[in-house]
Amino acid sequence: MTMQKPFAITLDPGSSLANKTGTWRTERPIYVDRLPPCNAQCPAGEDIQGWLFHAESGAYEAAWKQLTRDNPFPAIMGRVCYHSCEGACNRAKLDSAVGINSVERFLGDEALKKGWAFEAPTQESGKHVLVVGAGPSGMSAAYQLRRLGHKVTVFEAGPLMGGMMRFGIPKYRLPREVLDAEMQRIQAMGVEVRLNTKVEDLDRTMKEGGFDAAFLAVGAHIAKRAFIPAKDSSHILDAVAVLRSMEGQEQPMLGRRVVVYGGGNTAIDVARTAKRLGATEAIIVYRRTREKMPAHDFEVEEALQEGVMVKWLSTIKSADEGALQIEKMKLDEKGNPQPTGEFETLEADSLVLALGQDVDLSLLNAVQGLEVKDGVVKVDPATMMTGHPGIFAGGDMVPADRNVTVAVGHGKKAARHIDAWLRAASVATEAKHASATFERLNPWYYSDAPKTMRPQLDIARRTSSFDEVQGGLTEDNALFEARRCLSCGNCFECDNCYGVCPDNAVIKLGPGKRFEFNYEYCKGCGVCAAECPCGAIDMVAEQV
Repeated sequence: MTMQKPFAITLDPGSSLANKTGTWRTERPIYVDRLPPCNAQCPAGEDIQGWLFHAESGAYEAAWKQLTRDNPFPAIMGRVCYHSCEGACNRAKLDSAVGINSVERFLGDEALKKGWAFEAPTQESGKHVLVVGAGPSGMSAAYQLRRLGHKVTVFEAGPLMGGMMRFGIPKYRLPREVLDAEMQRIQAMGVEVRLNTKVEDLDRTMKEGGFDAAFLAVGAHIAKRAFIPAKDSSHILDAVAVLRSMEGQEQPMLGRRVVVYGGGNTAIDVARTAKRLGATEAIIVYRRTREKMPAHDFEVEEALQEGVMVKWLSTIKSADEGALQIEKMKLDEKGNPQPTGEFETLEADSLVLALGQDVDLSLLNAVQGLEVKDGVVKVDPATMMTGHPGIFAGGDMVPADRNVTVAVGHGKKAARHIDAWLRAASVATEAKHASATFERLNPWYYSDAPKTMRPQLDIARRTSSFDEVQGGLTEDNALFEARRCLSCGNCFECDNCYGVCPDNAVIKLGPGKRFEFNYEYCKGCGVCAAECPCGAIDMVAEQV
């Protein structure tokens, strides 16, 4: 006769392995990847969270390699990008945004210091692509096309590479040795650049050169004019010409009292340049208020610190031998400036017009199928191709915000579609992950760590030299800043789920391979999802 035992002691002592506790479950946890807001915001399409992950373990070369898959100019971008990624950063809701731009600059500078180079392609495609313009968009496309094995020739009308990065951004924001080094690194991959070579007729250039496709990236170098009645003796210049002439041997003669007309970043740059050239007064005249000014607020702030003055709600009516007639404006209910009939006189040795720029589109005159509207070329936003097959365009030439990061993104996107077009294929589009929102995070796990501020040159040196204003981070600072990243929406192997699971149902797969759930034992209690710091676990209803 068998002995009657209580059910519980028939199991292995201390184990739940015999009664597969997963059968009790009504919900199951699943690991998910979500799109971090920094990545979603980046116009150049960088995997910001991805390269920060390498940087925070001190693997700087790996971080640089991951970053430059999408953007070949980290040292430039770390200086001139307006880092909208930081505006979207979830960490800002906790203390302050991660200094993404600071870390990018550190990686870019580290690469230049250590001589990290891009690898030439292992296979040649046999195709030859023409790029018109050696600015950010053209050189970004040239880099990506070369990586894909295509032969690339860049035609640049100017004497040097860099486009509007060189002729529109002053040295105190972008030192020329940094610009030159990042441009030359692309040349070293086998990209041919022909300087002082203006394309007059695109059709003819393509036929004579035997090009299979073209990417047009001509910058907006032509200053917009405003009709200001002026006497012959009035000294009126345009902002682009002033900034361009800073690259030559002869510095522009602006005089002691310089007035700049406009409200964009170019107006700010010219006024700050005038101060550095010895102007006692640099005055910006702008027809709206500071809130309405298109220039970025931190640049306005830097200009004010350097002694630049701004006359808000003002417009210039006429210029006459060292005197400008200014009319006061007021904003109507729609925010548009309206004249008031009140006038004042402003003395000035020179007037610089910074009213925006246009692109010279004359090279397109003989090309069939192109549609030009409002001074820009119409392209398919998905592929960057114009109405003429095989001719693509980006940067200042197409309808978009005009800044370096957008231009770099256009070059990358166009290169991908040019490659597909040359292969008679199409680019596979992947569905984007859902957003990684702050509400999904578990901020309790992240200690307060305030943002590292980059050092700035002192005011006296800023107004008397063209030395770089914004300093970079040290290695210690860069490491600290990278570690402030919350890894929103993506597992970073913190082991929390592994540690809190009461059923030992989380299996570690090894470094870099993350985890998986053993559903035979998972009861669906949801502790792992509740305790995941970065919101990378979802609870989903069990299908019966």
